Amino acid sequence: MKNGIENGYYHEITPGGFGIAIKAGKVLFSAQSEFQKVEVFETESDLGRVLTLDDLMMTTEGDEYHYHEMIAHIPMMQHPHPETVLVIGGGDGGTIREVLKHDTVKKVVLCEIDGMVIDACKKFLPTIACELDNPKVEILVQDAIEYIKDKKNMFDIILIDSTDPMGPGEGLFTDEFYTNVRNSLKEGGIMVAQSESPFAQKISVQKMYVQLKKVFPNVATYTSNIPTYPGGYWAWAFCSVDVEPLKYFAQDRYEKIVKTCKIYNKDYHMARFALPNYLKELIG
Repeated sequence: MKNGIENGYYHEITPGGFGIAIKAGKVLFSAQSEFQKVEVFETESDLGRVLTLDDLMMTTEGDEYHYHEMIAHIPMMQHPHPETVLVIGGGDGGTIREVLKHDTVKKVVLCEIDGMVIDACKKFLPTIACELDNPKVEILVQDAIEYIKDKKNMFDIILIDSTDPMGPGEGLFTDEFYTNVRNSLKEGGIMVAQSESPFAQKISVQKMYVQLKKVFPNVATYTSNIPTYPGGYWAWAFCSVDVEPLKYFAQDRYEKIVKTCKIYNKDYHMARFALPNYLKELIG
């Protein structure tokens, strides 16, 4: 069975031979961009509308907060005063929305290679893309690999909200790219990258952490559940030159932000860096 919509259901099967099925409704948008197939469709489920790229799940209205709150608030709350933020990928706008909940932020750069993703999400997923027109946001439709090459000491936080290491996302998983990201962080800066499913994509996860540890002195992993992602369990890499995880927490911003969140809170934050044995072994 191939991934995508077939016989009234969206199917996505992992390399391990298991996956998800969602009862699909009307296809609202489907087009081939320069880089990938972009599709938004309704579902006959609690998940609402769904965005897929090349027939792989990217986000749903129903569970997107599981991903976007975790990629954004874990690093943002561990920086005392994040003013400049770079989001690589993330054309759906959910990560941008969460970042802008922090009133310290003066500017967010969204560097997304595929403008069709941004346009489709603004039209069909407005609850996720709702802050993309915020005046604090600069949208660059270009290749982040090239963009980051000459940036030095520019960002407090960098969030790599990329697709899997294939197609247009493949170059975002290399030593050279991670080195350029490191160089573009300010002192005290933090980079967080989505790092796949430690249950369903073990080889990709292992390879990624080997590369990250070559580049960053501090590399940690945190995890959370995402119902519609492969295996239902996801990991993010917390990386910095000079910041260790959980050494600082922005209590002054916390009370305002937690009221807006469905999954994120301080207790949950502190527990996310506790890892199961098999994941500790996987990433060394």
